[in-house]
Amino acid sequence: MAAGTEFSPPSSVLEVGCNKDNAAALEGEVSDSLSDLKQMTNRKPPRYSSALRHSVSSVGHLTADDLLDDASVSTKSPSNQKSRFLPVFRSGSCAERGPKHYMEDEHVCIDNLIDHFGETDDFSSPGAFYGVFDGHGGTDAASFIRKNILKYIVDDSHFPRTLRVANAGDCRAVLGRRGRAVEMSKDHKPNCKSERLRIENLGGVIYDGYLNGQLSVARALGDWHMKGAKGSACPLSAEPELQETRLTEDDEFLIMGCDGLWDVMSSQCAVTMTRKELMVHNDPERCSRELVREALMRNACDNLTVIVVCFLPDPPPKIEIPQTRVRRSISLEGLNLLKGVLDCNS
Repeated sequence: MAAGTEFSPPSSVLEVGCNKDNAAALEGEVSDSLSDLKQMTNRKPPRYSSALRHSVSSVGHLTADDLLDDASVSTKSPSNQKSRFLPVFRSGSCAERGPKHYMEDEHVCIDNLIDHFGETDDFSSPGAFYGVFDGHGGTDAASFIRKNILKYIVDDSHFPRTLRVANAGDCRAVLGRRGRAVEMSKDHKPNCKSERLRIENLGGVIYDGYLNGQLSVARALGDWHMKGAKGSACPLSAEPELQETRLTEDDEFLIMGCDGLWDVMSSQCAVTMTRKELMVHNDPERCSRELVREALMRNACDNLTVIVVCFLPDPPPKIEIPQTRVRRSISLEGLNLLKGVLDCNS
C-alpha cells in the first residue's frame, strides 16, 4: 500500500501484495501498471480493463476540480477559487514481525515531498507519500517496490490532488470520518465473488481459499512462477482497483495496514480505537503502536505493519450525540458501523 498527496487537498494510496521471485523484473510490471494509471488519467481505458474496478466518491459541498486519475483529470486550483480544506499531514508507523520467523513487510512515510525532492514545478505545494507493502515468500519484491514505486507515481503529470487508493492485494486503507470507518479499498481474496469469477474465466482454480492452491491473494506484484510469459492471460493480476474521494474537515485520519491487522480487527474497531487515542495524546505514531499491540493481544498470526496519517493538527473533537426521547441500546461504534452500512446501500 502506498499513499501520495498534495495540498489542494491531496492524497493517494497504493496497496500491493509482493513476492520475492525475480524482483529485478518488477520494474517492467510496475511500469506497466503505472502506465495503465496514466492512461486512465488521460481518460483512456487501461489494458485488461475487465480486471480493473474503480469507484469515485466526491463531496458535494466542495468546489470540484475534475476528479483525477481513475478516468479523470485535474489541474491546479486557480488562485481566485474559494478556499478549501487543506489537510496538515502528520504520520506515525509501527512494524512488528509477530509470531512469524521473518519480517517480510516494508513501508515508507514521507510527510513532505518538497523536503524530500526539493521544490519543483511538480511540487510547488506541500504533499506527502505513504506506503505499506506486504511481502510473502521473501522480501525482495516488497523491498523493490518500497525503493522504486514513488518515482513511478510522481512522474505521472497528474499526480494526485485527492485522496486516491489503488489496491492490489489484501492490505487495506480505512478513512476515519468523524468516528465512522470508510473503507477506501477492497481486500482481493480469491473467495471474493468478483475475484473468483475473474480467476475462473482466466482458467484459474481456487482450492480451500487459495489461488491455484498457492496464494491467499488474488492480486499481487511478483510471483512470476504463476504468471507465465509477459502479456499472457493469468488469473493472478497486478492490476490495481481504484477509489478516490475529496478530503473535507470531517476526514480526520487514514489507517493503512497489512492483512495481519485486519485479520483480527474490523475497520470500525480500528477507527474507534485510533480516534480515542488521538483525543488523548494526538500522536499518530503512538496510535500505530497501539493498533499493533492490540492485534498481537488478539493473537495475530502474521507480520504487522500499520501507518496512521492525520489530516488535522488538533485532536479530534468529542462527538456530541443529541438527546432524544427514544432510548437506544447501541454503542457509538455500533452506530457508526450501522451508518456506514446504510451509506453503502444508499
